[in-house]
Amino acid sequence: MGVSTASPEKGVRVVTVDFPPVNALPVHGWYALADSVRRAGRDPEVRCVVLAAEGRGFNAGVDIKELQRDAGHEALIGANRGCHEAFGAVYECEVPVVAAVHGFCLGGGIGLVGNADAVVASDDAVFGLPELDRGALGAATHLARLVPQHLMRTLYYTSRTVTAAELRAHGSVWRVVPRDGLRAAALGLAREVAAKDGRLIRLAKAAINGIDPVDVHRSYRYEQGFTFEANLAGTAGRVRDTFGKEA
Repeated sequence: MGVSTASPEKGVRVVTVDFPPVNALPVHGWYALADSVRRAGRDPEVRCVVLAAEGRGFNAGVDIKELQRDAGHEALIGANRGCHEAFGAVYECEVPVVAAVHGFCLGGGIGLVGNADAVVASDDAVFGLPELDRGALGAATHLARLVPQHLMRTLYYTSRTVTAAELRAHGSVWRVVPRDGLRAAALGLAREVAAKDGRLIRLAKAAINGIDPVDVHRSYRYEQGFTFEANLAGTAGRVRDTFGKEA
């Protein structure tokens, strides 16, 4: 359980998340993920990172129960900072990051995938931001990198999900494959990237980030400010307390 790394072939590092039962990450999990991705990117032998997960789904976001157990704001601050670190680690990774998504990709999972360089998904994958149903705000920055603006707003306001096939139609998912072929498909794309010159692929990643039209760090932190405001107002806690009690 936790975050593990493996090097299945030359130039490729796989970072795998495993927090049963649903990969809802506690605060320390987000930091562990950030650290693993950053270390992988700094390794001169690595030319591509695959971000994957074990279990029922890719990522269910923040561990809401950890927030509920905290009578103060420390867990919330930790989750905010931890997510910012993990999302930033994916975006700033010195080499391209391929997200291999299966099952559900929700909340913080959107932050990871939206900041990845490429996405390969299984045909059972669904993507969404249930933030308004969880007493939170955030990651619209990253959902907007996966779908057009008006669809992003509709998904955000309704907490609905979209399928991997729908995202592929929008051009944000590279391939949709059967669940049992996901790891092979992600490694295949990573292998193709890793075949490039190591120095050149790092320069390419830096150059593409440099021309990005949206500052993902600033815009996400801006969103997080409203999350904290909702908590101070008591709104977030009231909504969050309904988690797990839905009929």
